[in-house]
Amino acid sequence: MTAGGVGAALIAGEMRGHSLRTLIGILAIAAGVAMGYAVQLINRAALNELSATVNSLMGNADIELRGPRAGFHEALFPRIASLPEVAVASPVTEVDARVAGRDESLKLLGVDVFRAGYVTPNLVGRVEQTDPANRTNGTKGTKGTKGASLDLLDPDTVFLSPAALTWLALKPGDSLTVQVGLASVALRIAGVLSASGDAVRVGVMDIGAAQWRLQRLGMLQRIDIKLKPGVDAEVFAHSIAALLPAGVAAVTPGDNAHRTSMLSRAYRANLNVLALVALFTGAFLVFTMQALAVLRRRAQFALLRAIGVTQRGVLWLVVAEGAFLGMLGAAAGLAIGFALAAAVLHYAGGDLGGGYFEGVQPRVHFDALPAAIFWGLGVSASVLGSFAPALEAARARPARALKAGDEEAPAARLRAKRTVTAALLAIGAGLVAALLPPVAGLPVFGYLSIALLLLGGVLAMPAVARAVFALLPRSSHALPQLVLSQLANAPGRATIGLAGIVTSFSLMTAMAIMVSSFRLAVDDWLQLLLPAPLYLRASSGGDSAFLSPGNQAAIAATPGVARVEFLRATQISLDARLPPVSLLARPIDPRHPAARLPLTTAPLVPPAGDPPPVWISEAVADLYGMHRGQRITLPLAGQRLPFTVAGIWRDYARQFGAIVIDASDYRRLTHDTRVTDAALWLASGVAPAQAISRLRAGVPGGQRLEFAQPADIRAASLRIFDRSFAVTYLLEAVAVIIGLFGVGASFGAQALARKREFGMLRHIGVLRRQIAVMLAMEGALVAILGVLAGLTLGSSLAIVLVHVVNPQSFHWTMSVHMPRGLLATLAAAVVVAAALTALLSSRAAMSVDAVRAVREDW
Repeated sequence: MTAGGVGAALIAGEMRGHSLRTLIGILAIAAGVAMGYAVQLINRAALNELSATVNSLMGNADIELRGPRAGFHEALFPRIASLPEVAVASPVTEVDARVAGRDESLKLLGVDVFRAGYVTPNLVGRVEQTDPANRTNGTKGTKGTKGASLDLLDPDTVFLSPAALTWLALKPGDSLTVQVGLASVALRIAGVLSASGDAVRVGVMDIGAAQWRLQRLGMLQRIDIKLKPGVDAEVFAHSIAALLPAGVAAVTPGDNAHRTSMLSRAYRANLNVLALVALFTGAFLVFTMQALAVLRRRAQFALLRAIGVTQRGVLWLVVAEGAFLGMLGAAAGLAIGFALAAAVLHYAGGDLGGGYFEGVQPRVHFDALPAAIFWGLGVSASVLGSFAPALEAARARPARALKAGDEEAPAARLRAKRTVTAALLAIGAGLVAALLPPVAGLPVFGYLSIALLLLGGVLAMPAVARAVFALLPRSSHALPQLVLSQLANAPGRATIGLAGIVTSFSLMTAMAIMVSSFRLAVDDWLQLLLPAPLYLRASSGGDSAFLSPGNQAAIAATPGVARVEFLRATQISLDARLPPVSLLARPIDPRHPAARLPLTTAPLVPPAGDPPPVWISEAVADLYGMHRGQRITLPLAGQRLPFTVAGIWRDYARQFGAIVIDASDYRRLTHDTRVTDAALWLASGVAPAQAISRLRAGVPGGQRLEFAQPADIRAASLRIFDRSFAVTYLLEAVAVIIGLFGVGASFGAQALARKREFGMLRHIGVLRRQIAVMLAMEGALVAILGVLAGLTLGSSLAIVLVHVVNPQSFHWTMSVHMPRGLLATLAAAVVVAAALTALLSSRAAMSVDAVRAVREDW
C-alpha cells in the first residue's frame, strides 16, 4: 500500500471509530459556511434585484439629470433637449404615491410617451382597451384602435407593471386610488408595462396628467438623456454642469449602481462579517477536537514515527484529516446555505431586517465564484484549526509519547513564554488597529482589531487557566479536592476546551452589550425627540401626501389643540455618488436648540448678519467633512444658499444624514408651504382620543390623517429595532451552540483519555456516580473560567463595536451600557449547559471496566 493509501486508511479508521466527533466537526464547519453563504446569497440577490429595478427605470439613457425629491422647474428641459450632443431627452415626473388601503407606496412616473419610446421604452404602456360600455366591470374589447391609443394620453389612466398588478391584486380596467395631499385620486388601469421586469412595482402616466393629478405642476424630478453616437457621457456630464440648477446632478448608469449599492453596503458588510463569526467559532472547535484527538493518539503517532514515518508525514496526516473534515463540512454548508437562502427569499423576501430591501422579491441564483470562496473559507478554517495540533503531533518524541502519562506535555507548551508573547502581541496590535480610520467607508481595521483581540485572548487562556487553578483554595472534601488537584496539576487538557467557550461567549457578550447600548440610546433619543402628547402625519408612505396651508390652518384652529408645530420632510443631494440627505424643516429656537435636538456639541448662535443656522447630524459631519461653525451652501429652490452649521446632533433614523433647518427660514427661502407632519400639544382636560375625533371631523380629508402617541411611536420603533437585529441574534445563537458542542467534544475526549485514571479511582473505592459528579464539577469550573474570560474579553470587543465599528459603518455614536441581568442569565445558562454537556459526553469513558482500564496503563 502506498503512503497515501496508508494515510487515507488511517483517516478513515479514525473517522469511523469516532463518528460522533467527526460529525460534530463537520457540522461546526457546515454551520459557519451555511450562515455566511446564505446571508451572502440573500443580500446579493436583493441587491441585484434592486439594481435591475433602477436599470429598468433608466432604460437606454446614457445620462440622467436627477434633482431633489421636491423636483426642479421644467424650464430646464428645453435647454437640455436643444443641446447638439443630445439625440433625445425625456422629461420625467416621479412621485411615490400612497395607495389607498395600503401602508406601502407605489412609484408613479409621468412621461412623454413620444420621447420615452426612444429613451426608456420600458415605460411605454401596452394598451388593453376596454369597451366603454363595460369599463366598470373591466371587460376587454379590441386592441390597437385609435381610441385605445388615446388612453396613453388620458389624464385619468395609468399603466402598471406586472409586479404592481400582482402586488395590488388588480387587472386592466380596474381602478387604482392614490392619496394626493389629503384627497383621493382615482385612476383607471389602461394597460400593462410589458417590459418593465419581474419585480419592478411602478405605474406610468402621461407627464401632463401626472403633474396635474399629482399636484406637481411645472416640476420634474429627472430628465433621461440619450446622446448622439460618439458623444462621451462623462465628458458631456461635465460640460453641462454650469447649466444645471443647484441640487440637480448629471449621473450615469454606473453612478446609479454605485448609489444603490451604497444604501446598504455597511449593513451588508457587517452582516457578512457577523455570519463568519460562526465559521470562526467552528475553526476553534476543530482545533479543540484535533488537539484532544492528538493527545489521545499520541502513542499511535509515536508508533508511526518509530516505523519510519517522518515528522512531515505525521504533520500532513493530521492536516489532511482536518482538510477532509473541512471539505465535507463546507460542501454540506453550501447545500444548507443555498436551501436556507431560497426559503428566506420565498417566505420573507430579500430584507433581513435592515429595511434596505423592503418590497423586493428576488430569486436566489447559484453563482460558482461565491460558492468557491465560501467552500475555500470552510476548508481553510478547518485546516487552520488542525495545524497547531498537527505540529504538536509531528514534534512529539516517539520514546516518551509511547509511554502512558505523557498527555499533559503538549498542553504545557501552550503555556510557554512564546504563546504568552504571541497573545500580548496580538492584543497590542488589536488595540492599535482600533485607532485606525475606515477604509473606503468600511471599518476594516475595526474588524481586524476584533479578530486580533479575540486571538490574543484565546492564546492567553492556557497561562491564565494555570495561574487561576493553582490559586484556588483546596477543599477538605475528597471529590472537590480531586477536581481542584486535577485542574491545578494537569490543566492543559481542560484549557484546550476553553477556546470554544471563550470565543463564542466573548462574541455573544460583545453583541449583547452593543445591541443593548444601541437600544437604550435609541429609546433615550426618541424620548427627547417626542415631547408632544400627540403626533399626526399626512401619510406613512411615499411623498404624494401632504398638508396644505388650508389643512394646517384647520388643524391649528381645532378646538382642544393648544399649540401645534409643523414639520416638512424632504430630501436634497449633496453628492451625486451618495444617497440623498434628509432635510427637516421644523420650528427651532436658535438660542436653545438642545430643547428639540440631542446635540453632541455645544450649540452655536450665529451673530446677526451671518447666514441662517442649520444643525447637521453626525452622519453629515462624517460623510461630508462638516463641522460646527462652518459656513456651507445647500441646494434649495434651485439655488445654492449659504448657511452656518450651528451644531451637530445624534440621529439614529437616517444613516446617510439629516439636516435640520428652522421652519420659518425654510419657508422664507423656498416659498414651500407644504408640510408632512405635526406635533400637537392639547388643551388641559382634552384627551388624545377626543382631539383625534375632532381633527378627523374638522379637517378636510381628516379621515386619512394618521395619528400616534409617543408611547406608540417608541414601541413601534423598538419593534423595528428588534427586527433589524433578529438575524444578529440567530447568528449569535449558532456561535454559542457550536461552542457548547466544543465543550462536549472536549470533555468527551478528555474522559476517554483519562479512563486509566478513572479505573484507578474505581479500584480505590470511588463510585461511578462520584466520578460523574467530578466531571460535572470540572466542566462547571472550566466553564466559569471561560465565561469570566469571555465577559472580560467580550466587554473589550463591545467597546470596539460601539466606538469604532458603529461610527465608521453607520456614522452614529452612543454610550456603552452593560445589560447585567442578561449577561448574568447567559453566563449561568452556559455554565449549567457546559456541566451537563461534560457529564453526558463522558458516559462512555465511565462505562469501561475498571480492571481493563487499569491494565491499559501497563
